[in-house]
Amino acid sequence: MNFTPVNSNVTGAVIHPDTLLVALSRNITVVILGITINYINATMVHTFNKHHIFRLKPRFILFIHLLFNDMIQLTTSISLFIFTYTFQTIYVSVCCLLVLPAVFTTQNTPLNIAFMAAECYIAVCIPLRYNYICTIKRTYIVIGLIWTMSSLSVLPDVFILLATEPLEFLNSRVFCQRDAVFRSTYSLKKRDVSHILFLVVVWLTLFYTYFRILFVAKAAQADAKKARNTILLQGFQVLLCMMVYVQPMLRQSLMYLFPGKLRIIYFFIFTMNQILPRLVSPIIYGLRDKTFRKYFKRYLICTVTMNLHPATTLKMLS
Repeated sequence: MNFTPVNSNVTGAVIHPDTLLVALSRNITVVILGITINYINATMVHTFNKHHIFRLKPRFILFIHLLFNDMIQLTTSISLFIFTYTFQTIYVSVCCLLVLPAVFTTQNTPLNIAFMAAECYIAVCIPLRYNYICTIKRTYIVIGLIWTMSSLSVLPDVFILLATEPLEFLNSRVFCQRDAVFRSTYSLKKRDVSHILFLVVVWLTLFYTYFRILFVAKAAQADAKKARNTILLQGFQVLLCMMVYVQPMLRQSLMYLFPGKLRIIYFFIFTMNQILPRLVSPIIYGLRDKTFRKYFKRYLICTVTMNLHPATTLKMLS
């Protein structure tokens, strides 16, 4: 996953440096969006921890894991974005420490959504077996499986790097992006294969579960409109997340169509791939649930009120 505004491997392209005002505006925009999304996610995590009823439901456990994963992803990816704008190049060893968690968490998001879709399918289509299949223990096993699948996709790049690159490369400075660090032909081919595999598996899972849920909702004359809206929102989020798997092709296509606009292209891809999907998560899975929304609004309002009127809030809580 690339997070830099400039690609050092592009040859024959004209790179126009940003003005100070443009660079500041882009970095400030990214930071404000990141802080806002992380604040909302942290409040939702606090809501989950404060109420035992949510900790007993696999759906909310997967949802909170998604939020926690998004918080790590936003923090690391925005840090990379700022570092590359500020320093342009950093040491390979430091870049690895920043890139790995960003790539891990980016890979986790579509997998987490796919398992949430499977949980929703079980709840709607085979409700009599839901309590047997979707247990708390199995939910945490699924979370471990998500991290394992992402690790199997990323960690081999580290071993290939150590086996193929000279020691001097680790002490050199590069634009901090995945392809600049894990530049071996084996790593690039493995990345493409793993992306295609993840793309196929996740989309097949989503299409099967979502269409089965839609048909069951219509047959049962349930609230089909809400089900369709949820499916569309989840499909939109997954589409944004899955752009990660086709990002190299998308980047090359945009660079061909808009030569000399590399910084704009990278800012656009970064916003669409890294920030926008994390903005959608709280809306789809948190605010649309009436019970969770009620408790979440209570903590969110209390926090805002405490920041504005601390004395009044303490009297209300006492």
